[in-house]
Amino acid sequence: MDKSTIGIEVAYALADRQKLLRLQVPGGTTVRQAALMSGMDGYFPGLDLSSCPLGIFGKAVSQPQERVLLEGERVEIYRSLLADPKEVRKLRAEKAAKAKALGD
Repeated sequence: MDKSTIGIEVAYALADRQKLLRLQVPGGTTVRQAALMSGMDGYFPGLDLSSCPLGIFGKAVSQPQERVLLEGERVEIYRSLLADPKEVRKLRAEKAAKAKALGD
């Protein structure tokens, strides 16, 4: 391995399938650049690597275009949320309260 490159992984998953790619990228590569270099959108049509949320080992990266990767890190490509988790919990609580009221 050339000392000017580092080994990383890029991961993406849907409910029914996942893909993990091992890449050698130039030192100084950012999280966003690595996602774009991965070509993951070729495996998952419709995936927008230029704007999707990204993280490293389960922790979201707020500035993926600035965060430089280190040897061995795993870039995770996140799906956009379909629903706000807080709103989903609120609706679930309201539904449970209604069900309890009807049961009394």
